[in-house]
Amino acid sequence: MWAVVLSGGEGMRLRPLVRKVAGDDRPKQYAKLLGPRSLLRQTLDRVALGVSTDRTVVVTMRPHAGYIATEFSGVAKPPYLLMQPRDRGTAAGVLYPAHWIAWRNPEATVAIFPSDHFVLGEATFMAHVQEVARVLDRHPDRVVLLGAQPTAPEEEYGWIEPGAPLDGVGGLVASVLDFREKPAEAQVRACLAAGWLWNTAVVVAKVATLVQLGGEALPGMTGRLARIEPFVDSEEEPAAVHQAYALMERASFSRGVLQPYPESLGLSRLPRLTWCDLGSPRRVLDVLARMRVRPTWVDAVEQDAVSV
Repeated sequence: MWAVVLSGGEGMRLRPLVRKVAGDDRPKQYAKLLGPRSLLRQTLDRVALGVSTDRTVVVTMRPHAGYIATEFSGVAKPPYLLMQPRDRGTAAGVLYPAHWIAWRNPEATVAIFPSDHFVLGEATFMAHVQEVARVLDRHPDRVVLLGAQPTAPEEEYGWIEPGAPLDGVGGLVASVLDFREKPAEAQVRACLAAGWLWNTAVVVAKVATLVQLGGEALPGMTGRLARIEPFVDSEEEPAAVHQAYALMERASFSRGVLQPYPESLGLSRLPRLTWCDLGSPRRVLDVLARMRVRPTWVDAVEQDAVSV
């Protein structure tokens, strides 16, 4: 099993809060919002509970190189680092490392983790990911999404309609009837009432299946990435990656790859634990309140809010 940690986003909605915490405009995954570790380090420590560092890939952007260097300074055995030369959307952020792993280990199972999540119950979370990976041995043609029980009509999340369990009653993975990325408010309320789940954006799949689905959904992007393979582990590899990214289109993984192909997806409901995407200041403050932690920067943020 391999892990891919997505660390290429800019976190623009959280930029004002990060500026209060870090004193600069770094992307949120390199900021210490919830304690002494950055969100990226928290994610890597969580992933390490189930996947070894020598099978973990961090995919980021070349402009983040300085933050990455600081993050892994003094680390004896860092994960693999894949630097994207430019932003081509979340589809490239997922499919580039998927191709990279497939070139080395075509039979691998891969789990994709965003680097801006909060999980309370990390051991349970990673044990669940490993259980889903074992289910894929029986259903290798599915790309499985981890779904969270919704607590509110959240418009900033994707929503997934569960179907029948793939292995009968009580099965860990169900089919997917529908997937909608950030639907409108009226649709969100209907999804909540109908028992849909939040999409956590954590994905578990056979790497060959993930690459194949990417090829069906985004043949242009997949074709560009495939042209890198002859140059892997050579001096020409950086130039090949640069050319591939210069010519490929920008695309969203959720909208471009997942949403059009619900029949290729699976859904596994997370067990009882706390999960949220730290995509907004409100969610960060809610998590800190739940943790009963109050960093000094919280006072400044709340004072600014009162002043406004």
